[in-house]
Amino acid sequence: MEACMDGWWLATRLLHLAWVVGWVTRHRGASMDRGEGLSMRSSGGGEGGGRMDPWCAFFASHRDPTAMEDERILDESMEELTVDEAREAKKKAKAEAKAAKAAKAAAKAAAAAEKGKKKETKLGLSVTKEENFGDWYSEIVTEAELISYYDVSGCYILRPWAYAIWEELKAFFDGEIKKMGVENCYFPMFVPESNLIKEKDHVEGFAPEVAWVTRSGDTDLDVPIAVRPTSETVMYPYYADWIRSHRDLPLKLNQWCNVVRWEFKHPTPFIRSREFLWQEGHTAYATKAEADEEVQQILDLYRQIFEDLLCVPVIPGVKSEKEKFAGGLYTTTVEAYVPANGRAIQGATSHCLGQNFAKMFGIEFETEERARALVWQNSWGFTTRTIGVMVMVHGDDKGLVLPPRVAPLQVVVIPLPFKGCDTSVLVGAAEELTAELKAAGFRVRCDARENYTPGWKYNHWELKGVPLRIELGPKDLEQRSVRFVRRDNGAKEDVSWQRLVEHARQTLDQMQKDLLEKATKERDQNVVEVRNWKDFLPALDAKKLVLAPWCEETAVEEWVKANSAGGDGAMGAKTLCIPFRQPALPGGTMCFAAPDKPAKRWTLWGRSY
Repeated sequence: MEACMDGWWLATRLLHLAWVVGWVTRHRGASMDRGEGLSMRSSGGGEGGGRMDPWCAFFASHRDPTAMEDERILDESMEELTVDEAREAKKKAKAEAKAAKAAKAAAKAAAAAEKGKKKETKLGLSVTKEENFGDWYSEIVTEAELISYYDVSGCYILRPWAYAIWEELKAFFDGEIKKMGVENCYFPMFVPESNLIKEKDHVEGFAPEVAWVTRSGDTDLDVPIAVRPTSETVMYPYYADWIRSHRDLPLKLNQWCNVVRWEFKHPTPFIRSREFLWQEGHTAYATKAEADEEVQQILDLYRQIFEDLLCVPVIPGVKSEKEKFAGGLYTTTVEAYVPANGRAIQGATSHCLGQNFAKMFGIEFETEERARALVWQNSWGFTTRTIGVMVMVHGDDKGLVLPPRVAPLQVVVIPLPFKGCDTSVLVGAAEELTAELKAAGFRVRCDARENYTPGWKYNHWELKGVPLRIELGPKDLEQRSVRFVRRDNGAKEDVSWQRLVEHARQTLDQMQKDLLEKATKERDQNVVEVRNWKDFLPALDAKKLVLAPWCEETAVEEWVKANSAGGDGAMGAKTLCIPFRQPALPGGTMCFAAPDKPAKRWTLWGRSY
């Protein structure tokens, strides 16, 4: 740019010089015809005398020092300069000035183009999902305005777009558990140390993740207070007070809250963070049969959250003894799969705690036969991790792809102004269509912002994953139609205004169905059956989930994890779950990792978050 400015200055000087040459040439020619010299003084004066011609006086008064120096040099050489040479100099100066002006314009255009390019790059994603999944995920959750990073490592700000998705999940689940008789409540987030250490297995399972409050102002606390990693030890002392008789059962409570688990390994937004939102249900029953039934009811609600709302297929099953909830009797789970990196991820868990916590906290009741008995307890929860799983499974190189049932905005209407079209009429029609969709129950917005182009709006709402874009241009206005554009596959369709509401509903329902079918097909293609250790590692390294016959011994489970870790830093495989739906297991089948031990059930293995 500086070079262009220097060229412009030089060309301007040359042009000025040429003008002077032209003027002097004309003046010289006229003077020579009259037998006069080149002096700018009138002919009546001698050296230093005489009166300056008025035009010359005006010219002299408007000259800058540089121009005067140019003329001095010109006067010295002008006697030897012909008229043709002067004209050539002027012509050359004009050409150079024109070239310099063009160079300046080109530089300005290039700068504007570069500025526009940077703006476009910032709006989209700079890496693809395939080339670098980790960077893609980190970028998409911020660029799509789901989260912002916080000053405390491992903690994140949930922005309105993410929180609105969480509210959709919360509304569904809260409504369903209330049908089951569950009531919402809230307990403090602080746990007395004496309560936390009552259940030995429980506290050992959470000890590395517990955050402690040890100080108040400048004063050390006499007894440290834990920040809840989960609320069993917060709630159950009070269950012991509230439950006295069989008439007090069942007790079914749930709370929507935050918990803190001071993770130190690879914090990842939504997936692994030090503080997260969740719901945790805690129930007490008189019999194990009642508790078992509820465990399955809740687990199926979690399956519905993933499959019916988030369009993420899951595999329900029971956890191994090693992987079950610390202090519980057994743990059921729904396990999801992320095709982009071949990792499994625990979706949500429903635990039967048995009577272990009841023993620790003295939760007893009087039976109908007037005997004393311990209650049977459950706990269950799902977290904001669900949002991260959805992003990982459905997102693409343009941004989020949101299932319609959880999208904060299901439809965006974009008017397309055009020359000669009355913009107010176009926008008015778009707003009317928006109002019609809103009245029909859609979450919809008309984006009529004048400071953004339609193309920018397309990119913006694709990045944020809005399922359906409706375009309205001048021709559409004449034909009383609109154009539908689906976010998941880019399919376009022209729809009449009369069919707007009906077709929007059909389109979104179809998209919800298609997303689940696509994800299920991709998941199923990556689940393989393996019967021996030789085939286990290649399948794992090919980013597969592995279904293998297992003896269900913890020592073998630990051996598999240790021996499946890759030299390149790849984590070892662990048991994800023992699926409820079991393939046939022929008699005499041996454990894939311990050929001398009989297999009990098919077990799902994989590298997992």
